[in-house]
Amino acid sequence: MKRLRTQWPWAVLLLVILIAFLPIPYYFTQPGDAKVLSPIIKVEEGNKSEGSFMLTTVLIGKANAAEYLWAQVSDYREVIPEDHVRGSDETEEEYQSRQLQLMQSSQHAATIVAYKEANKGIEITNKGVLITGVISGMPAADLLKIGDLITELNGSQIKTAEQLVDQLKKFKANDEVELTVSRDSKEKKVTIALKPFPEKVVNKDGEERAGIGITYPVTFTEIETNPEIKIETNQIGGPSAGLMFTLEIYNQLTKTDWTKGRQIAGTGTMNEAGEVGPIGGIKQKVVAADNADAVVFFAPVAADNYKHAKEAAEDINTDMEIVPVKTFTDALEYLKKEKN
Repeated sequence: MKRLRTQWPWAVLLLVILIAFLPIPYYFTQPGDAKVLSPIIKVEEGNKSEGSFMLTTVLIGKANAAEYLWAQVSDYREVIPEDHVRGSDETEEEYQSRQLQLMQSSQHAATIVAYKEANKGIEITNKGVLITGVISGMPAADLLKIGDLITELNGSQIKTAEQLVDQLKKFKANDEVELTVSRDSKEKKVTIALKPFPEKVVNKDGEERAGIGITYPVTFTEIETNPEIKIETNQIGGPSAGLMFTLEIYNQLTKTDWTKGRQIAGTGTMNEAGEVGPIGGIKQKVVAADNADAVVFFAPVAADNYKHAKEAAEDINTDMEIVPVKTFTDALEYLKKEKN
């Protein structure tokens, strides 16, 4: 009896530890770091700068019960439901693959905007639509694979994701379409019927729609530039560094050092029109930038990103200036006006 009394507290402690570290259907996020972009982006014979442009990151991972509780008492650590991060039918591997593809698309958009703004040579070829996710129970799940490249619909060329979506909207449930798909460098024809989307992915306005069941389609683009450019981001994923990529590329393409010797951080997606889009984790990115001694932080205006960035800056009592941007031009105009 005495032996049982002395051992049960340890058994309870072990059980508590096991429960605390069991995975739960959440992700945790916390401030990441600010990465200087000049070692990552190399424009052939590009101009050097005294300061730095930096992308900011959020550290994200699968949460357990202990991390969930920690987030409740931490201002800059959050937990997010799993289905708010990954698609409902998306595996962890598919999610990571999608994030890397979005990063590549972000690099392409940044390169296009920067080269055009700097009046440098660039040739852009849209090759089709890359599949980065499918919905279980929908036709695409049985007939298409992640990594497939759609190049034609009913014999007509498809070059962009927007074009594919617009064409599919013309069809209704049970209509069949023929897709030309490139898989493992081989071309094949796939006949596929449209089907109503499940309720969990209906249109935001509640309207029932039909489709083939692909998620997050991405335009696959090939770019040739003069001067040449190389971007090496390793395993950094997501599209949120688009603005900062654009600034760094432009800075290397032009004679002016737009950093003016300062550490400049920021975030925001970039499209080929030069528009800056919203991102997640803005408050955590402000913390990351401040930890890296940035003096300027560019924040998208969209989705209250700028508002939340200002709140975080005031909360951590940083001297870093938070600058609102809607476009690449906004960021450039700010840098033109600012003095050392």
